[in-house]
Amino acid sequence: MYNYRRRKTIEVNIGNTPLGGDNPIRIQSMTNTSTLDTPASVEQCVAIIEAGAHYVRLTAQGIREAENLANIRKELRKKGYTTPLVADIHFNPHAADVAAENVEKVRINPGNFVDRIKTFQQYNYTDQEYAVELQRIRERFIPFINICKEHHTAIRIGVNHGSLSDRIMSRYGDTPQGMVESCMEFLRVCRDESFSDVVISIKASNTVVMVETVRRLIVAMDAEGMHFPLHLGVTEAGDSEDGRIKSAVGIGTLLAQGIGDTIRVSLSEDPQNEVPVAYKLVDYITAREGHTPIEGNRPVDFSPIQPQPRKTHACGMIGNGQLPIVIANACGKLLPDFIYQGMEMPIEQPQLRTIVDSTVYVPMNNVYPLFNASQVDKMSQTDTSIKFVQIDCSEANIELLQRIATEQAAVIILTSQHTNPVGDCQAVIDRMKMAEITTPVIFRALYQENCAEDLQVKSGADLGALMIDHYGEGIWLENKDSIAAGDCTDYAFGILQAARLRTSKTEYISCPSCGRTLFNLQQTIARVKAATSHLKELKIGIMGCIVNGPGEMADADYGYVGCGPHRIALYKGKTCIERNIPEDEAVEHLINLIKENGDWREA
Repeated sequence: MYNYRRRKTIEVNIGNTPLGGDNPIRIQSMTNTSTLDTPASVEQCVAIIEAGAHYVRLTAQGIREAENLANIRKELRKKGYTTPLVADIHFNPHAADVAAENVEKVRINPGNFVDRIKTFQQYNYTDQEYAVELQRIRERFIPFINICKEHHTAIRIGVNHGSLSDRIMSRYGDTPQGMVESCMEFLRVCRDESFSDVVISIKASNTVVMVETVRRLIVAMDAEGMHFPLHLGVTEAGDSEDGRIKSAVGIGTLLAQGIGDTIRVSLSEDPQNEVPVAYKLVDYITAREGHTPIEGNRPVDFSPIQPQPRKTHACGMIGNGQLPIVIANACGKLLPDFIYQGMEMPIEQPQLRTIVDSTVYVPMNNVYPLFNASQVDKMSQTDTSIKFVQIDCSEANIELLQRIATEQAAVIILTSQHTNPVGDCQAVIDRMKMAEITTPVIFRALYQENCAEDLQVKSGADLGALMIDHYGEGIWLENKDSIAAGDCTDYAFGILQAARLRTSKTEYISCPSCGRTLFNLQQTIARVKAATSHLKELKIGIMGCIVNGPGEMADADYGYVGCGPHRIALYKGKTCIERNIPEDEAVEHLINLIKENGDWREA
């Protein structure tokens, strides 16, 4: 139930680097050069390979690009690099046919492999019309499968949230169920044609959608006897701290369940930067293999797809469905709800006041005690509205939990020293749920990292996995080494935002760039952030091209999308408002669009 083990999958042949089965979790990235520029593409492939990637993906938006993959592959082989290459195809099945002859794997998107470009209009298909569409898919997909069989080329069926076909949208909407069915339609053809060198990805920029959809896909595949390996990723995760935390929350939640055979951390940065982040995430989770067993039982109403929150009562601002809180040892850019000042006293954060020298002054009038497991019986002697009690999972037997539960003002601070802290904490929460204990729980996680990226990845994977499934009412993130306590505070808020539980800053849904991007994405992201980062209630999509544009930034309030060389289109939701804006004027146009819709406020 709570113990880490890899999901069993079939082995897929991809050049000299097989995937799934008993193979290690593979790492990959994608170039952002023009696939027609052979020297630049080769140079970037080398950088990605030297960083440690097992596969390198390149876009092939047309037949010319698909043909040039052969030249890129040839030059890499001359240099001694045999890493498998992957072609990324959208809207052009003919390009997929050509690419299958030139590289070791081809990624196709079921939403646009055969179907027309999305119109975002709702069509009503009769059962007969729907069957005709499925037959049309078979008639086009089977010849492609036959080419892949002839050339020993693997296929990745890559479904993305927001890029489903109108046919799927008519039956399921833009939902996890629709994403799963879009994938299964193609998998059934592969099964019928006895083609098993298939990898699946099913992604979203929304971590909640991504996690739920992958879980639903596994249930659907198991029901039909399919055990294909999975490629994991959070699309458009962004850059820097936010991109790393968001990826760790989404990918780490599934890896902790043993799900995933290859991953890509999609960052809006140089592609080789993605590789070490991916390794850190994989190495951290897979180190749990063979850990000390965690005992426990799931509640009878447990859902493996969408675990339901445990019922809790309110202790002030904590519990009973209120926003999850952050306890911290210091203020960062963001202000925690409670500050731990030592002397075993968390201090509730009232309205902060700033004095002339910019020193933050914290009034001391709301101070709450922090007890430990041996002091539970003394809690009744303290007259405060919240009584924090810290216990470790190893102490959390049902007798102790029930004693704590007799104190209505108690809030448990739960820690774990186990190699698998996620499973350890889950077992305790399920124990409380089955005993109908409604005491709120805050997860306290202490790390000893001297690298910010390491802390972002590990804490995102642990605390994100617990919070995205609604196991607790808040988090407390600490680090013993050189990382500032205030940074830990900001990372904690970042984890809650990545898990879609609490918004504390502007969310940017930005793609990692590829050969389809016709402007400098990193510079653009920096300009958009500089102008809009104070609008914390908004989600802004920054997308390199129309492929990853209005559909895949499905959650964004506003979109900034490349539509030609140094030309931008602006969106409100999925509606294009303005096209062909010169790149150097586009940020100003975006600000005006936000103002026109009443969502602007001054910094």
